Amino acid sequence: MGSGPGAPASLPAGPPVTVVGIGADGWAGLTDAARAALRGAGAILGGPRQLALLPADCPGERVAWPSPLRPAVPGLLAAHAGRGLAVLASGDPMFFGIGRALAETAGPGRLRVLPHPSSVSYACARLGWPLEETVTVSLVGRPLAALAAALHHRRRLLVLSAGAATPGEVAALLTGRGYGPSRLHLLEQLGSDRERHAVSTARDWDRPPGDPLNVLAVECLREPGAPRLGAVPGLPDTAYEHDGQLTKRHVRAATLAALAPAPGELLWDVGGGSGSIGIEWMRVHPSCRAVAVERDPERAARIVRNAETLGVPGLRVVTAAAPGGLAGLERPDAVFVGGGLTAPGLLDACWEVLGPGGRLVANTVTLESEALLADRYRRYGGELVRLAVAHAVPVGGFTGWRQAMPVTQWTVTKPTARPDSDPGAGPGAGPDMGAGAGPAESPHAGPGRAGAYESE
Repeated sequence: MGSGPGAPASLPAGPPVTVVGIGADGWAGLTDAARAALRGAGAILGGPRQLALLPADCPGERVAWPSPLRPAVPGLLAAHAGRGLAVLASGDPMFFGIGRALAETAGPGRLRVLPHPSSVSYACARLGWPLEETVTVSLVGRPLAALAAALHHRRRLLVLSAGAATPGEVAALLTGRGYGPSRLHLLEQLGSDRERHAVSTARDWDRPPGDPLNVLAVECLREPGAPRLGAVPGLPDTAYEHDGQLTKRHVRAATLAALAPAPGELLWDVGGGSGSIGIEWMRVHPSCRAVAVERDPERAARIVRNAETLGVPGLRVVTAAAPGGLAGLERPDAVFVGGGLTAPGLLDACWEVLGPGGRLVANTVTLESEALLADRYRRYGGELVRLAVAHAVPVGGFTGWRQAMPVTQWTVTKPTARPDSDPGAGPGAGPDMGAGAGPAESPHAGPGRAGAYESE
């Protein structure tokens, strides 16, 4: 099954690592225990800004983190393990900080963490916002587009800035997404004697870049008439850029309900089309992950654009035909097949790669693919349903119903591993998925339309 971000500890047991959180108030804001740990360390790892806050009576060697930081962590911890190692971090090291990487690398048992109040705690204290009701979005090392998924009318957000330019970039994104009236609080150097607080709306933001150490608090307000995107699956079809290959709103909502996403889980969206299933899977929770496999390069590029627009730029897009394009991918928790079911070996490859408890959902509108689903339903069980949607349309001076093509949906959960399966198989294990597929059947196939994947 797909694992969440993070890896098991990779270093052997060894001397403890003391992790000290420090704020903009520097040495003066540290506890006696934190000061003693830093004075007694033979080596101190940290960012240049944090290391510059130490006084001269901290004799340990000061080692600045390289860039990129994460790949260097194991080597640096190993190199300095016998010297009495301390790590200096901003605020609370376990809140969007280096503490996570250290715990995953060295193991939590080797860490002694001495936290400082985080910038989020300071911001909520200054604004009088309940911390438990405030959503935090970090843009440190993350794309700006990730903020879009958190935008809801009257919601309060705290944005951890990547630098001095972040507030202006956030204001531009909010204005472009119909949230120009939102009230922005720029909080700089929180906790120090240089603390500053400025207020503006997103559309009126005209401040030049200021202090790189800042947090942006957002009171979200949507423009009248701006698109309203809810927090549950079934976004309006107009939210997507597409060429007709789009799982339509009502079927999409039913499909996501059948897939049943949960925090930390990984989805394969096979035959991504416009990317709607993978995108709405990831919008369920920030830790949900998805891979869209789409063989058409133009559609693959469109999936990337849709993912950025709808706030999930982390959606991975693999431009390849299935089942060949599935080889080497991390084992999923759930698989959605929106089309191409007649591609040789595709459905079986998706079934075999699932571990116990894994879910498979497949949609089709053609009799040929429906026969395949009926066969698998007889073999593996699950639930076979037909979804029919009709829309009211003008009929002369009256109103009548126009029926969309009915969608046959097979949903199944894998109960147990097969007796001949290898429970230790790594990600992507299963049948041979190296062979490419022929032209994939499309729910909309017609002259010149062969190869489309995503169903109505």
